[in-house]
Amino acid sequence: MSDTKQPYDADVKDEKTLELSVDSTSDIQDPNFERRTLRKVDWRLLPLLAVVYAVALIDRINLGVARTAGMGKDLKLTVGARYSIVTCLYFVPYILGQLPGNLVLRKLGARNWLSFCVFAWGAVQLGMGFVPTWGYLILCRVLLGLFEAAFFPGLVLIISTWYRRYEVQTRLAAFYLLSITIGGFSPIFAYAISLLNGKRGIAGWEWIFIIEGAITIALSLVFYLGLPDFPDKNKFLTPEQTALILKRVEDDRGDSVPDEITFTKVKLHLSDWTIWAYGVMFMCATTPAYAISYFISIILQGMGYKISDALLLSAPPYGPAFISAMLFAWLSDKHRVRTPYIIVQAIITAVGLILTAYAPQNSVRYFGTFLTNAGCSGCIPGILAYGANNVVSQSKRSVQSAVTVAFGGIGGIVASTVFREKDFPKYRPGLWATFGMQILMIALALITAAHFKRLNRLADEGKTKKPLEGREGFRYTL
Repeated sequence: MSDTKQPYDADVKDEKTLELSVDSTSDIQDPNFERRTLRKVDWRLLPLLAVVYAVALIDRINLGVARTAGMGKDLKLTVGARYSIVTCLYFVPYILGQLPGNLVLRKLGARNWLSFCVFAWGAVQLGMGFVPTWGYLILCRVLLGLFEAAFFPGLVLIISTWYRRYEVQTRLAAFYLLSITIGGFSPIFAYAISLLNGKRGIAGWEWIFIIEGAITIALSLVFYLGLPDFPDKNKFLTPEQTALILKRVEDDRGDSVPDEITFTKVKLHLSDWTIWAYGVMFMCATTPAYAISYFISIILQGMGYKISDALLLSAPPYGPAFISAMLFAWLSDKHRVRTPYIIVQAIITAVGLILTAYAPQNSVRYFGTFLTNAGCSGCIPGILAYGANNVVSQSKRSVQSAVTVAFGGIGGIVASTVFREKDFPKYRPGLWATFGMQILMIALALITAAHFKRLNRLADEGKTKKPLEGREGFRYTL
């Protein structure tokens, strides 16, 4: 074989024999060419993923808005723990489906598999507008969790394969925060839809599910046509641009070429305790995020706001969260550290929870929701980047992202169960439980950082038996 390698052909099917190279005389070494290529990837990848994931969030969390708009009364969800049961059971298939969904992503193709998932949960969401009892609502929520399970970890995996380690948090934050910012306006959108109450004999809360489900189904086609897939399978870049993207990843961490996923590898990856630590940290970050999503309009209603005001005031806390989290993501990538910024944002979350629980004035309690949302919204992409930075090989990345996001589903279960109906309207036990999880997240951030710092030191001193993560020169991100 010649030593001169050619730029990657996007039609190459045999990934095992994929060879990376860059012609030394090509544009690829031009910094302007690199910036243009990255900008092209950013604009093709991030807005599309953000919009579709925003729809996923809206479809997942609009239960609280629908309840406020009349579903709670019509389906008798205020009886006992029915509302908590309905919100909680969504997460059982959502958690169980994460790892299998990520493991088949390569085999089925990201575009085919994820577009099917979007279409399927859109159909379920639409069907929720016609449920006659709360039992049928549970069935729809279980199916919704099943079809959404593979989506978020799949998106995280795709994004992490396109960028170098210290570019990924800013991109993950942009994608995630665009999603939650768009999703943050869903209460206003839902309130507008609910004004259709009585049209064609359909209740306002039913219109919320019908219209939002129809929008999701339409977006599944857009997603199918627009998703660029993994770098080595993309069709929108030139061969030279593709070679550049793959070379950057290869130089950074050596896993631009996908390795085969086997049962033995999956077991080996799952034996790494740090993968489970990322998951628990993610659970601690998502619990307040889900609590805000599911209960903010209910908490505001409990403060004395009328239904329309409670729905409209549910959106503003998402605005400052975008600015705060993007700032922390930029700082984290710039300084190439993760845990200090995760800890700071966990503290912000904890302060917000205390204010929401105990501040005597409603205005200060409402301000607490801003702090809570800002802190947890920044921790989520920070933890995703922390995990993605500290694994090598696409098979381990698939396992790590799936396990991490699966624990996010456990955070949803915790939020659904600790915010109990009997604690309405202040939900102090739930807020205290969520506060305790921020302390746990800080502790795990310190433990993992100390562990990685020790391994890096041993590697620098030549005292490790083999290279870290099997990659010569690799060092963990703290």
